Amino acid sequence: MSGAPEGARASDAAARPAAVAPRPLAPLAEGLRSGSVPLLEYVGRALDRVDEFDGEIHALLPEPGRRARLLAEAGSLLSRYPDPAARPALFGVLVGVKDIFAADGFETRAGSALPSELFAMPQGPVVAALKAAGALVLGKTVTTEFAYFAPGPTANPWNPGRTPGGSSSGSAAAVAAGYCSLALGTQTIGSISRPAAFCGIAGWKPSYERTSREGVVPFSPALDHVGLLAPDAAGIALAAPVVALDWNGAAYDEAAARYLKRRPILAVPDGPFLAQADAAAIAAFESTVARLRGAGFSVVRVPAFADIDEINARHRRIAAAEMERTHRAWFPGRADLYAEATRELIAKGAAIDDNELELDKSGRGALRKELESLLEENGADYWISPAAPGIAPEGLDATGSPVMNLPWTNAGLPTLALPSRMSVLGMPLGVQLAAPFGSDEALLALGKVMETFLSAPR
Repeated sequence: MSGAPEGARASDAAARPAAVAPRPLAPLAEGLRSGSVPLLEYVGRALDRVDEFDGEIHALLPEPGRRARLLAEAGSLLSRYPDPAARPALFGVLVGVKDIFAADGFETRAGSALPSELFAMPQGPVVAALKAAGALVLGKTVTTEFAYFAPGPTANPWNPGRTPGGSSSGSAAAVAAGYCSLALGTQTIGSISRPAAFCGIAGWKPSYERTSREGVVPFSPALDHVGLLAPDAAGIALAAPVVALDWNGAAYDEAAARYLKRRPILAVPDGPFLAQADAAAIAAFESTVARLRGAGFSVVRVPAFADIDEINARHRRIAAAEMERTHRAWFPGRADLYAEATRELIAKGAAIDDNELELDKSGRGALRKELESLLEENGADYWISPAAPGIAPEGLDATGSPVMNLPWTNAGLPTLALPSRMSVLGMPLGVQLAAPFGSDEALLALGKVMETFLSAPR
């Protein structure tokens, strides 16, 4: 599981499985808007990939008549926007919608055996905004049960014997497999960053409540984040203004111009948090840090997370308690329809009283302040760390550990996972950037600059 040798990029590309074909969003969207990428041809080829590979990958929920529906919707979109100059930013782009989001015309099952009518709700602002920007819903993507740990059938396109991560498993696999170049995900512990890393793509978890959670089946309202997955940061930067609240385009442009001239200072959180990753992942991470130094990035080592065990425990208590409260209307009388892992979490949450829950929730703000203060005290701009403890584990019965993502989620800080290297086993590894609260624009601008220096599995 150690990092691949320097200069391995050509061999990585040669060894890439046929099921892996992420298509960068920004040039695709430009081609669809201009007409140089014919919309009906694009949709047909994407569906051909679904037909060829999804019998093994299982990124999408089955949908009879998917091809006819999408070709009809694409035809309607062409009729609505005959003038390329008037076409919206995501004209014709296929987007995968994680099956905890309500989307008009689709059932919401939340990876569960419970009756879908329990989760019926109006389509939320995020899905509506993507459609208004011209995106077409490819379909619902597979999620773990209620976005927790009980996995669905989705396999990793790089190696179908390994997990794609969870809970945004189907979204990450669909992007990596080239079915779509954009997908919706959610993160309550590590469910955007981890599958992005395991599948060799980019994942943006925004600042807490920077995107709307309406129209989404909740896991833990205090921890849930709605974000995006795409092949690269450039694609996420194109789509983020569509879904983010109060997007500041000027701040993004200013940061992008600044980072082309002066690289920011990155902080590595030394100590027990970093020690949660395996030795091979740490070796690959340190090699990536060295490469970034060579590209002009300054890197400082900052002791951090001395109390990571308590942070982990506090976060998991919040998740358990709020899961139990979310399911009070559904769980009684239906416990046998829940997976064992989810039943255990609900039982744990029932034992946590409201006072303990509020005390645990108060720690989120304190952690955010601590992490931002550490950056300021050490003259750093961003945190950088491994996006996962190692490569995607073997087997589909579990989704891998989210410990490298948990504290950033707890603090509500925006994060960006980027593919960075290939392991000697031919599996992707990723890095994770974390920024001060609310600075999503600058974070995505940094990601667009930084990814040109990473040995990503293109």
